[in-house]
Amino acid sequence: MHLVTADEMREMDRKTIAEFGLPGRVLMENAGRGATRVLMERFPGIHEKKVGVIAGRGNNGGDGFVMARYLAQAGVSVTVYILSESSRLAGDAAANFNLLASLQIPVREITDEAGLNELKSEMAHQHIWVDAIFGTGLNSDITGIFKSAITFLNTLNRPVLAVDIPSGVNADTGQICGVCLSAIATATFAFPKIGHVQFPGAGHTGSLHVIDIGIPPHIIESVGPRQHLLTREAAASIIIPRPNDAHKGTTGHVLVVAGSKGKTGAAALSALGALRSGAGLVTLGIPESCLPLAAGFCMEAMTTPLTETDSGALSDNALPGVMALLNDKKCLALGPGMGLSTQTKALVSRLVQESPVPVVLDADGLNGIADDPGILLNRCAEIVLTPHPGEMARLTNQTTAWVQANRLACARDFAVKYKVHLVLKGTRTLIAHPDGHVYINLTGNPGMASAGMGDVLTGVFAGFVSQDYPPGLAARLGVYIHGLAADILATSKGPSGFLASDVAAAIPSTMAELTTVPDINRPTASCGPILVPL
Repeated sequence: MHLVTADEMREMDRKTIAEFGLPGRVLMENAGRGATRVLMERFPGIHEKKVGVIAGRGNNGGDGFVMARYLAQAGVSVTVYILSESSRLAGDAAANFNLLASLQIPVREITDEAGLNELKSEMAHQHIWVDAIFGTGLNSDITGIFKSAITFLNTLNRPVLAVDIPSGVNADTGQICGVCLSAIATATFAFPKIGHVQFPGAGHTGSLHVIDIGIPPHIIESVGPRQHLLTREAAASIIIPRPNDAHKGTTGHVLVVAGSKGKTGAAALSALGALRSGAGLVTLGIPESCLPLAAGFCMEAMTTPLTETDSGALSDNALPGVMALLNDKKCLALGPGMGLSTQTKALVSRLVQESPVPVVLDADGLNGIADDPGILLNRCAEIVLTPHPGEMARLTNQTTAWVQANRLACARDFAVKYKVHLVLKGTRTLIAHPDGHVYINLTGNPGMASAGMGDVLTGVFAGFVSQDYPPGLAARLGVYIHGLAADILATSKGPSGFLASDVAAAIPSTMAELTTVPDINRPTASCGPILVPL
């Protein structure tokens, strides 16, 4: 499913009106009628309630005026509060506002703090609110009477249906523009927006209902959104059925180069992730002194000792041995638990550039190239990078806060610049590809905030690549499966306390579930929007 930016949605609207010939007023009518349907279905007892529609003077307000008209015609008590002088309305919004008078819908104009204060008592008696203040074009902090009205409405603790997007959420980033109305449901139009599914905006969206307003398919194709939701159906379509005559020699061999003294668990978890995702063979290359411990962690993986430094980390002198090991491998998983000694970083740099097979680079492997990410352009094979926000900050020479505030743009820009597949981990993990397309994953839950989860994910990616999944598709499938396995554990074991090794163990059954018809009644631990196409 596409996700759209504010500009992409605006262009779809423009082309639908100018090129296809569907008037803007018809689009507004479709939007308001669909949002009214969502509201009435969400609140079956709405006829015994009072509904307040709070509106701005743009098209979002116009959608709210259409809703007020449909509510009144259905016998619902509705009052419109407009944060402007009505004389300042224009276009389709003005046309729909002018229809309210003949239906005797009460209208209150709020233009300043005094006007808001006069109406606060009346507003407090509304049972349900429709938020039609700002649409998807908001990109600066809210001030003045708009800020005061939003702040007041939040104090009422009344249920809110947001029209298109909660007022105060940036549609392109999910960041909050100073203040924000918190909705229990949002009725959006044509497609979800990025801000609906990226936090913190996702936390204010509530259940998300997507309404078809009549944008024709050829217009959508001409605009070409480059953001997509990673859905169950999309993930399932990636899975390659295993032939009946498969054996371990035909299902891929992964080399994991990882670990250091005190961090052998990270290496073993990566090996386990690769095996659980279906790799036929896994060889774990680890510092010589760490080998006995690592071998005990994962008995199904083969182990091989590699030259180490005096401190028990991998040495750059291990390069010839690693290159020899890669001769019959399908993928290299590189980085977990390696440490950041000068010699280890030199080894990482050489392997990134010289590996003849695709590389999954994680953890200390990422930190090892942070000083010179340009080496990614000198590589021989495709590469998947799997940073968490802190590692992404080091790769881009930014702060972690900046990365989190610009997740999608940051991931996309890096993937395009360095021609890599980049998995930016965290709540709502992003998978960015060299062609600029970005997928947002909805699986996963807070119980994954536990050591080793990323190490397993690295192995899962490598395991899929070894089975001939293209690296980009391996990244998408791996992220979805990893998160879904954790969601299943959160419902069966509890919301926290399950381990990275538990997630690895759940991957085979999760893969099996993904290829069966979904049980819509099965609870999920995933938080945030629920997509309900209408």
